[in-house]
Amino acid sequence: MQKKNLGCSIKEIRQQKKMTLKNLSEETDLSISFLSQLERGKSSATLKSLKKISLALGVNPSYFFKQENSNHNDSITMRLSENQFYYQDLSGDVAQPAFSPLLIVMKPGQSEESLMTHTGQEFIYMLEGQLIVQINDELHTLNPGESIMFDSMEPHYWYNYTNEDVRFLCVSYD
Repeated sequence: MQKKNLGCSIKEIRQQKKMTLKNLSEETDLSISFLSQLERGKSSATLKSLKKISLALGVNPSYFFKQENSNHNDSITMRLSENQFYYQDLSGDVAQPAFSPLLIVMKPGQSEESLMTHTGQEFIYMLEGQLIVQINDELHTLNPGESIMFDSMEPHYWYNYTNEDVRFLCVSYD
């Protein structure tokens, strides 16, 4: 069985939800041409665009990164080579969890994006590396063992400006 890429997964859930590319474009403020290229594997998603798409489709971003093989490290390596990030849903088999625990890995040199907002709250706990969390105009530097919690309606974004992968837990509540 061939493994689905990110674009195929997006297209599959979009079609299940009976959404057109135009509908998804209107919900995300992403262009139809970008979404089409993403679905065909001709473009890659940023953290921000994936978050917008997942919100519009009503799924957690980790939905697009379900484990399809038993070798966890190979899966992380593969996802990091396709994208600038990797999400792993840590909620297990809990149906409709009250919050979303995620393991997130970001490659070095995560480029700047504009700040995003969404409903809920986020808690970030650093495992490896150094993460910059911007909330409004404030920058917070997080190192292993450090954490931060904030209202997701506040404009925010995460950055990896280092030469190393960054690993952190993000627990979000919508």
